[in-house]
This record gives sequence, structure tokens and C-alpha cells, in this order.
Amino acid sequence: MPITPIKELVNRANAQVRILRPGEALQLQRDGSATLVDVRDIRELDREGRIAGAIHAPRGMLEFWFEPTSPYYREVFGDSAKTYVLFCAAGWRSALAAKALEDMGFENIAHVEGGFAALTEAGASLEAGAAERNSPRKPVGEKRV
Repeated sequence: MPITPIKELVNRANAQVRILRPGEALQLQRDGSATLVDVRDIRELDREGRIAGAIHAPRGMLEFWFEPTSPYYREVFGDSAKTYVLFCAAGWRSALAAKALEDMGFENIAHVEGGFAALTEAGASLEAGAAERNSPRKPVGEKRV
């Protein structure tokens, strides 16, 4: 059996799931109708920072944290009135994650086109990651190496 290229899997997922532009996702977060869900690896959050108000749900635990009968279930994902808007670095993992959740039967799922990079470009408020918080401060104008 031939291997399906990842880009094809992402394209199939994107054909199935709701995709939001970054500005739309941020507006839904601001008006309280959506929760942003960051599926990136913790090392990415520590390195690049976090979107303010987003909940971290690592891709490897996402299905377990969403599913109410799972021993790992998180109540924060149980509000059927909210839309859970997933994002990763560029939108590939979040497309696959959104498809997995929809395949499980969740209807209030979307993902952000362009991911974290697009959200930050659209003006999302950032919180520093651990790498930034734990690094010594350099004088203004001095470059980090």
C-alpha cells in the first residue's frame, strides 16, 4: 500500500473541517464565543511564546482531554456553547487535530488558517514562553546571540 503524503492528509482534513482566518478566530475569542486551543508541543510554547488566553492541549493528548469518558478528560473542553478553535505553528497539525475531533463526533471545532504565525501577524496578544522568561535581560538595543 502506498504512503499518503502528509500534505494530502492535510488537504483532506481542510476539506472537512471549519477553517477560520486569524482575525475571525481572534474576534470569536474576544467576544467569548470561542476558546483558542494551542496544540503545539510545549517546547514550541516555551520558545515562541503563547497566545494570551489560549489553552494548551498538546496534540498527543487532545482526543483524551476532549472525550468525557476518558480518564484524562478536561472539563474546560466540555462547553458545547463554545467553539474550540485549534491552532499549531502553521495550520497542518491543527487541521489534522480538528478532523480527528470531528471524526469523534464533536461539532463545535474549527482551526486557524496559518496557525500561530498568522495569529501573531494578525495582532494576537502574546505571553512570553519559558525560554524568554528565564533568559537574562539584555540592555535595550543589544542583540541576543
